[in-house]
Amino acid sequence: MLTFARINRNIRSIKRYRYILGILIKYGFGHVVEQLNIDYYLELGRRIVTLGTASKNIDRFSQAERLRLAMEELGPTFVKLGQILSTRPDVIPREFIEEFQKLQDKVPAVPVSELREQVHRELGMYFDEIFAEFDSEPIAAASIAQVHHARLNSGEEVVVKIRRPGIVETVETDLDIMAGLAFLVERHLPGGELYDPTGLVKEFRRTIYREMDFAREGHTVDRFHANFEEDPTVYVPHVFWDFTGETVLTMEYIEGIKVSDLEYLKEQGYDLATIARRGADSFLKQVLVHGLFHGDPHPGNFFILPDNVICLLDYGMVGRLDEPLKYRLVDLLSAVLQRDVDRIISLMLYSGDISDETDLKSLRRDLSEFIDDYYETPLGELNVGRLLMEFVDLMNAYRIKFPSDLMLLAKALVTMEGIGRQLDPEFNMIEHLRPFMEKLIRERLSPGNVSKEVLGVLQSYGSLFKTLPRDLKEFINRVNRNKFKIDLEHRGLEKLMNDLDKASNRLSFSLLIGSLIVGSSLVIQSDKGPQFFGFPVLGIFGYTIAGFLGLWLAFAILRSGRL
Repeated sequence: MLTFARINRNIRSIKRYRYILGILIKYGFGHVVEQLNIDYYLELGRRIVTLGTASKNIDRFSQAERLRLAMEELGPTFVKLGQILSTRPDVIPREFIEEFQKLQDKVPAVPVSELREQVHRELGMYFDEIFAEFDSEPIAAASIAQVHHARLNSGEEVVVKIRRPGIVETVETDLDIMAGLAFLVERHLPGGELYDPTGLVKEFRRTIYREMDFAREGHTVDRFHANFEEDPTVYVPHVFWDFTGETVLTMEYIEGIKVSDLEYLKEQGYDLATIARRGADSFLKQVLVHGLFHGDPHPGNFFILPDNVICLLDYGMVGRLDEPLKYRLVDLLSAVLQRDVDRIISLMLYSGDISDETDLKSLRRDLSEFIDDYYETPLGELNVGRLLMEFVDLMNAYRIKFPSDLMLLAKALVTMEGIGRQLDPEFNMIEHLRPFMEKLIRERLSPGNVSKEVLGVLQSYGSLFKTLPRDLKEFINRVNRNKFKIDLEHRGLEKLMNDLDKASNRLSFSLLIGSLIVGSSLVIQSDKGPQFFGFPVLGIFGYTIAGFLGLWLAFAILRSGRL
């Protein structure tokens, strides 16, 4: 990753910094900009941050609303960051999540002429060689890409997703700036390191680059297709690989009914209870069988085809659960449903979710109260999605973080359960979840899987005992040669060091000015050397320099506001 100082020397980044900080100040976050101490890092000094004051009437908006408005004005990268943060209730408070869920890409459509050039660069073919028809009006226009309906020369109806020209450069600049701001947040904002902003930016960088690679999305669609190839209740669109690349994705056009259009589904004779059941089963199969699930199953991406067949669209946001994470999820959910507080804490301690600073006594008390709230609720009436989100809120209060894929799963599960209850008021996610959990537990306790785990543990201990003598010998040798070092990192002292550095520089400057005045006075008294109006030129020159430097120092102190 580029160092912060090197980023600041990039002219494009500097201009973007000015704009971003100006927007933050406009929406009432000037105090945060001041706390970041950014003038120490940016060579342009305080000119970077003195960009005006907050807009009038900004106080009528909440802090979460102001941040959402700022993100929308800052453009695609920040909008995408907010949308991803809206899936992380373990990182940001609930009011910010609810506000970030309203984030929308407010961007005009790219002219088809520019898209033609993009397609030609990616596929090496002209539009006329690929498409017999191409609708100039997009089906959807977002910050990263826009989607058009078209017909191939071979006759198939398709949707074409094309990445916006120049978006990669914009995203790269914003990501560098985000990394720099995260660096400052960790070091200058109280408690900033608790949220791990640098880690969040790294995770976001990985996510957005994956989302901008449409060939990767195409491979994901193929994986879903393979996973449900034998399931007649689920349909996955076909990818046309001859017309797909990193910036272009061409897929089969699906003409179905949105799952939210309940009245029309009823008119057409669809069985809503069957759709609810199939939707839940297909989603749980994605999570607990295949370990690859659709991360954004909102009604706009959820179509119903004839014979109550489920079809999900837009596979840009997906979650992945490996085997250990699946088992961990099942264990944790099982412990919550069984109201076993000690087991919940034991699982989180084992997985490393709970730090040494966590107040276990208070956590055990709050978990007991949380479970008591659901104790009298029959399992058939239990809302699994709401239970998980409230559980995550409780964990967030204790700064307990979970893998991002689990957070994405919690949000997707809430959406799926909500759709299921809209389709069928008698829908019960527990009934669908129980057989999958039981099957996974049986697989985990099977002789083959147990022997595999035991063998893995034995191999780990074998490797440890094999390297232990050598590592111990190396440790003793380092101690004997006085080569043993312990690196200590002082955190939160950067601002103090910066202030001390400024103070020492001003003191040195003051001593220099004082020395010039004293020396010039001695020269004036000596009355030697070239004269000007009866006074030594060297003394007059010394006074002039001292006066100029004194005014400069006074102006700098007054400008800092720390007289």
